[in-house]
Amino acid sequence: MRNSLLVLLVLALGCGGQSYVRTGTGHYFGRKNGDVWVRGPWPAIHPSRDIDDVIDQLCPAIMEMDGARAKDFGQEYCGAIYTLRDGMHYASFPSPQGRTTIVFEDKRKSCHAPRYVNDSRGYASILADYHSHPWFPSPMSPEDRLAKNQRWVIRIQFDAECRVMKLIPHMDDPGRPGEVYVRQGKTWKLIGFITPDDKPFGYITPVDEA
Repeated sequence: MRNSLLVLLVLALGCGGQSYVRTGTGHYFGRKNGDVWVRGPWPAIHPSRDIDDVIDQLCPAIMEMDGARAKDFGQEYCGAIYTLRDGMHYASFPSPQGRTTIVFEDKRKSCHAPRYVNDSRGYASILADYHSHPWFPSPMSPEDRLAKNQRWVIRIQFDAECRVMKLIPHMDDPGRPGEVYVRQGKTWKLIGFITPDDKPFGYITPVDEA
């Protein structure tokens, strides 16, 4: 019952104007020495031993947040998937902290991937970051794929219609290509590689489907 009430509260805050941004700052998310931190676990997402089960819950929950589908006037949200080294995977609360960029005559907001998760139960080991795009269609952007922007083992991105993409950058293995996938049902379809030489630029070499 308590978790159900927390889910309703968080989603209500997300839909209520800027309430989540105001209420969440310093409580669900914030900055530490210039880096973004987020609180975990997010009760809207059920933990699982299978990380894909957590990933599949993220987009529907984020799309209930304020401005998550508002296109160029929308809000991006960033968070983390982590473990407490107990075999379970958890999702953090989403953070809207980032920057505003000018796109022609419009302003578009982005978010910064968190570097820390605060979980009172123990040390949080981050495995993946996730972020939303408030428009559709929206594949993983070149900036999302740049080597300098990869902090964790996995990067998850989804758009306003919940098309989910996954990047495994293999930053710990310079000679191994990065891999880009799209979620199809309950499986991942490989759609491209990022060659070792292209990692600094994030260029994708599409997979030949022939």
